[in-house]
Amino acid sequence: MDDGTLECAYHGLRYNDKGKCVAIPSQPDQPIPKQARITPFPILEQDGMVWIWAGDQDRSKSSKPPRIPEILDDEWETIGSEPIQVPSNYLLLIENLLDISHLYPLHDGNIGNIENSYIPVEYEEGEVDGNKYVKTIRQVENYKQPPFFKDWFVYDIIDRHHTHCMMSPGLTRVVLRVAPPGELGTDKERGFVLLHTHTPIDDRNHIWRWSMNCKKDHMSGGDPKVSAAKRVASMFSDVVDEDRWALEKQQEMIQFPDEGYSELFLKSDKALRRARQIFLQMLRAEEGEGEQAKAAE
Repeated sequence: MDDGTLECAYHGLRYNDKGKCVAIPSQPDQPIPKQARITPFPILEQDGMVWIWAGDQDRSKSSKPPRIPEILDDEWETIGSEPIQVPSNYLLLIENLLDISHLYPLHDGNIGNIENSYIPVEYEEGEVDGNKYVKTIRQVENYKQPPFFKDWFVYDIIDRHHTHCMMSPGLTRVVLRVAPPGELGTDKERGFVLLHTHTPIDDRNHIWRWSMNCKKDHMSGGDPKVSAAKRVASMFSDVVDEDRWALEKQQEMIQFPDEGYSELFLKSDKALRRARQIFLQMLRAEEGEGEQAKAAE
């Protein structure tokens, strides 16, 4: 409403930003019951994104959203996607992003090839601003780029540094750096910072958004008149469609009875297993504090 309150579309009760009811149209002359309250959720606008803390408000004070400076940096061109509704649990997307051994066969012929499966994986984890993160690192020399990467970033044979980092439950950051052999870190380097946000709807659905960020002065190889960011964004939907298909099928498989079944973990699953542990620890902490609060009442 004009005064900043939120009005219920059913009975017209109005609430302020603290969640307190301040008006009931059907009984304007009576005191407002104390139990007429809703739960407010802290929000923060930072680096071009709006963040919401949907859990215990007190816990929001112990962490800050991860920084993503490229979106507002004048040296970078940013192109974001429309929201994509995916019929799967959002953790499946995070696991998809952390374990790119699926680039073959799911993306074979565009961003993947069998050689990608041979690249060794390094792992890193830590904590920044109260957010526990887990990162995979893949480095390779004299690597023949898959077709889409060659189209986007000019070169055929390259050295590559590729990282996937779950920075928080809401954001995964992918950084790709490529250059002719021996030229990483020079002005010949190309690549992107690809941001993925994953917002749960319920246990079986989430919203996926991605944001492509490339240096403004970098042009694509496939069309030298088109910037790298625009070229990647125009073609990336094909890759996303393949991932969305896989996530939907995974969710369908989860619904089947699993008598006698247990997950088979591969060496490349180390990061996603650690991500699961981080989420479980966060969930237990949230639920534990909730139970303590109830007991105190």
